[in-house]
Amino acid sequence: MALSFDDIEGLFRQHGTTQYSGEPVTQTEHALQTAFFAEQEGADDELVTACLLHDLGHLLPGAQGHGETPTLRGVDDLHQFSALPFLRGLFSDRVLDAIRWHVDAKRYLCATRPAYQAALSADSRRSLVLQGGVFSADEAAAFIARPNAEDAVRLRLWDDRAKVDGLATPGLPHYLARARRCRIGEGAAT
Repeated sequence: MALSFDDIEGLFRQHGTTQYSGEPVTQTEHALQTAFFAEQEGADDELVTACLLHDLGHLLPGAQGHGETPTLRGVDDLHQFSALPFLRGLFSDRVLDAIRWHVDAKRYLCATRPAYQAALSADSRRSLVLQGGVFSADEAAAFIARPNAEDAVRLRLWDDRAKVDGLATPGLPHYLARARRCRIGEGAAT
């Protein structure tokens, strides 16, 4: 069953004030900053929406730790997949693929941009190991050939920047309005 926009807003309200794993921002601040950076670079509604929702899996009931840092316990929480069943039917494959592939985009960027891995935060470096490590050349080529992989790479680059304590961004209602513009189907939940 798809989440409604009220459900999504409720998840941010209920769990979004928790610390974003190992970073100086909350879950909501991280989501808003990622969407903000995308918006500042002219991304369309679908990509901005993927940026807003890319870590929604951290906010779902039963998510690993709600605010603790699972990587410190050696856990890959697979958050990139957990929200997808609840967003399917509400958003296009383009939005879902960018969310699904944003972790693999980190592995790709480490393989294709030598300075990228060194610039990752401590938590991102820990999670990289848990998520399978740097792609081989063949894995990187296969990844970038996937549908919407380029969007996932762009999302990942904004995601990496979205850890700025005190950065002012538009609020959740602004980005949910953009998300509503790209929902699919006449029966999409409101």
